[in-house]
Amino acid sequence: MRTTRATPTPRTALARAELAAIERRLAATDALLERAYPGDTGARQPVHTAYVPGDSYTPVLPADWGRAALEAADEYGGVASVATLVGIDEALGERIAPLVRDKLLREPIEDLRIDFEDGYGDRGDDVEDADVVRAAARVEAAMAGGITPPYIGIRFKSLEASTRARGIRTLDLFIGGLLEHGDLPPGLMLTVPKVSTVAQVEAMVELTAALERAYKLPEGRLHFEVQVETPQLVLAHDGTSPLAWLPHVASGRLMGLHYGTYDYSAAIGIPARYQSLRHPAADLAKELMQLAVAGTGVRLSDGSSNLLPVGDRTEEAWRTHARLVHRSLERGFTQGWDLHPNQLLTRYLATYAFYREGWPEASVRLHDHDERRTDGAVLDEPATVRALAGFVLRGMQCGALTAAEVAAETGFDAHALTRLAHPRIDRPQRPQEVS
Repeated sequence: MRTTRATPTPRTALARAELAAIERRLAATDALLERAYPGDTGARQPVHTAYVPGDSYTPVLPADWGRAALEAADEYGGVASVATLVGIDEALGERIAPLVRDKLLREPIEDLRIDFEDGYGDRGDDVEDADVVRAAARVEAAMAGGITPPYIGIRFKSLEASTRARGIRTLDLFIGGLLEHGDLPPGLMLTVPKVSTVAQVEAMVELTAALERAYKLPEGRLHFEVQVETPQLVLAHDGTSPLAWLPHVASGRLMGLHYGTYDYSAAIGIPARYQSLRHPAADLAKELMQLAVAGTGVRLSDGSSNLLPVGDRTEEAWRTHARLVHRSLERGFTQGWDLHPNQLLTRYLATYAFYREGWPEASVRLHDHDERRTDGAVLDEPATVRALAGFVLRGMQCGALTAAEVAAETGFDAHALTRLAHPRIDRPQRPQEVS
């Protein structure tokens, strides 16, 4: 007769008191990580921000930009021909051309910034006041017609001493003008330029809270993004990086860091001819930006290319812009700036090509994960699976991938991808986040 041996009870050596001491020691760390590093919400991030001078915005400007981009493409044989021109594989170019054309007709601008700073200049208080009020009325007209981009807002003059009063007045007039005609756009974004110190971000927190009280808005309704275009914000006088403090002093209002290509380059002495998104000094600043906001939910945007695709330099500018967009995407900057309608063409061609190029491998790896397969060529860590899901999700959100093909190839819909990419998604979304 076979006897059954009892399974020995596992024994550990640490006493309950010792374990409790470890818990007490790490309680503050646990609270810090929960509060300060909530992760991304998975809400849509625009692939670009288009800047237009404050007096030139009209409700139909996005559609005008889309049509202008397509007209420019047609002069070169169509969208697929431009794709080949900028170095995209011919077959891939043919595949994405209809998607890009549809995007330029349906949603040519994902994020629009009405500029009252460098792109507008100093035109005197009376002129700027009138232009701000007019811009607010036009945004409300676009909202009424259902033709606002998913994200829209203004860049006002900086909080430096020489422009502070004018910038605050512009912001106040814009918010008041929007509310006078209706409500704030769901994707309202405020851009703070030329930030040099943590104190300026703290002042912006105070300013937005004061505006909420004055206009009887819900607490926390106003959010902003910071332009990183001064060396003092990257490296302070005491050798520390103020960038690392920004998410933690902004009371949840800081939504993004945007790299300012030309102000930053000029400030550290790079000759004008060599100022570029791909300069090593730019890479250093942007890598520090990435480190500073990793895990905080604050998003990143690359800057702009000032070589515009017009006239005799159109082809050169398109090639340069497409390379820069692809390079930014490779380095984890999924957003950038566009300054001209013709840049929309290469923005979407390069972006769609990036996601389509990575799609076959990402779909197989996500499918293998979903099926719990371990016989594939790559054994992905959970963190890599999250990155794969985030990649596919961003491709869907911008239109490079369709929901139908993603579901068919991976077994995931947008909701499942969001939860896979962002495990802490159960926390509430902030008001301006657009799905």
